[in-house]
Amino acid sequence: MIDKNEVQTVLDLIRPSLIADGGDATLVDISEDGVVTVQLTGACNGCPLSAMTLAHGIERILKERVEGVTRVVAAE
Repeated sequence: MIDKNEVQTVLDLIRPSLIADGGDATLVDISEDGVVTVQLTGACNGCPLSAMTLAHGIERILKERVEGVTRVVAAE
């Protein structure tokens, strides 16, 4: 099982970069198979580059730092 506090700590390290660009990300859920769901807000919500932010930013860093994270998806 993935430690929610560990995911939140890493997400908190990433958030200042998102906030600097007018956006933010909030942890919504972590599934048993390692899928982390985040809510993108502000400028990140609906941004054409948000998929890249998720895959090459948030997901990459979470996978590197938190064992068991398999994927990061945006909340619907």
